[in-house]
Amino acid sequence: SRVEIMIFDGMDILDLGGQSTRPGAIYISQNEEKDRVLPVLQSIRHEFPDLKISIDTFYSEVAKACLEHGAHWVNDVSGGRMDSKLWEVVAEAQCNYVLMHSRGDSSNMKELANYKNVVEEVFDYFQMEIRKLNQMGISKIVLDLGFGFAKNKEHNFELLQNMERFKTFGLPLLVGVSRKKMIQQILGTSAEESLNGTTALNAFALDRGASILRVHDVLEAKQAVDLFCALSFSGE
Repeated sequence: SRVEIMIFDGMDILDLGGQSTRPGAIYISQNEEKDRVLPVLQSIRHEFPDLKISIDTFYSEVAKACLEHGAHWVNDVSGGRMDSKLWEVVAEAQCNYVLMHSRGDSSNMKELANYKNVVEEVFDYFQMEIRKLNQMGISKIVLDLGFGFAKNKEHNFELLQNMERFKTFGLPLLVGVSRKKMIQQILGTSAEESLNGTTALNAFALDRGASILRVHDVLEAKQAVDLFCALSFSGE
């Protein structure tokens, strides 16, 4: 029912995950994650055969099983660090791969939010990892700056302000700021009260070159995209 509503609201890609990767989350095993995700994936594929599905995982076995059962993308918050075999699965499938910048894991990422120049250090990371992926035959890459992953409020806004720097890679940029703490800290709101702030930052991200918005609230994000496109076309 939830997927049907999101499709009606304008969703293009469903990002399906079996566990939380937020700071402080406790990771589950590959088998447990697979047991959670596969039945849902199979049901969704049956009901909505034309829907593009991204599997949000850092486990190679989960990614492989989901790709075999109709997923199209792999969204990896670890950038291949959590499971060295994940990139092999992606290379074999020749699927789209979301490469996110992060440090550490859910237990220690807050302590690793230290940069001399966050924009250039994240840029250097992508430059190095893209080269490795290309050497493995992986070219369908989407970049995710990893807002909130081993980054404090100032780092997040500095990256958002300088998103155009990452357009030089010539790859799509995915932005996921939906209801995150960076919004709550500025506005003094809870996650539940952060929709308006999310929409504002989504609009800003679109203006800075975002190609994909990862969101909780599809309708409001789609409206922001439609208005941005209308402005862009009217200016040409």
